[in-house]
Amino acid sequence: MAKRYKNALKSVDRSKKYGAEEAMDLVLNTATAKFDEGIDVAVRLGVDPKQSDQQVRGAVDLPNGLGKTVRVVVFAKGPKEEEAKQAGADAVGADDLVAKIQGGWMDFDKAIATPDMMATVSKVAKILGPRGLMPNPKVGTVTMNVGQAVAAEKKGKLDFRVDKAGIVHAGIGKKSMGAAQLRENFLAFMNAIVKAKPATSKGIYLQGVTMSATMGPGVKLDLASLQAQLS
Repeated sequence: MAKRYKNALKSVDRSKKYGAEEAMDLVLNTATAKFDEGIDVAVRLGVDPKQSDQQVRGAVDLPNGLGKTVRVVVFAKGPKEEEAKQAGADAVGADDLVAKIQGGWMDFDKAIATPDMMATVSKVAKILGPRGLMPNPKVGTVTMNVGQAVAAEKKGKLDFRVDKAGIVHAGIGKKSMGAAQLRENFLAFMNAIVKAKPATSKGIYLQGVTMSATMGPGVKLDLASLQAQLS
């Protein structure tokens, strides 16, 4: 275990659950790496991801963005291609974009497509899918409003999805953004998680929330105090 991590661990009481503000301050104080660490959140949910009606998936526009440049590609033709370019898409195309991706080019973070382009996009589904880059209408990345979608992704739209263990992992920003902006992003993300609760989920939905910096220890949050802050 690295000396820096050991020192950070000493400042976190592993038996304690912290309020959101105290937890954020603690996470930022333990982010002592030489690079701008990301702030990550893990939410354990009372759902059974094996059941199709208990999938938790969605997207949220973070009020303060993600603190990084988001590279966006768009699969579109005609007027929609031009709309995407005007909105600031990093690459726009159709079969030519597919060929580029098939050739190994993956210099992007998000992919958007108009509905009529999905047959074309399906040619690279096996490449995009495992990387979480396949356009999907549930998170607003299959749409005719490509300009609006590009703008949202560029600002910092966060897509989230529960994994096989019933946990949602998400990065809510960078340390350099500061505690106030990161707290706003965190609460926006948590509100989105609560709103995405499946109707078939029974019992306690929010079962655990942990926050950490990229290279720092996890800090557990007090759920009662957190839920009091959610709208």
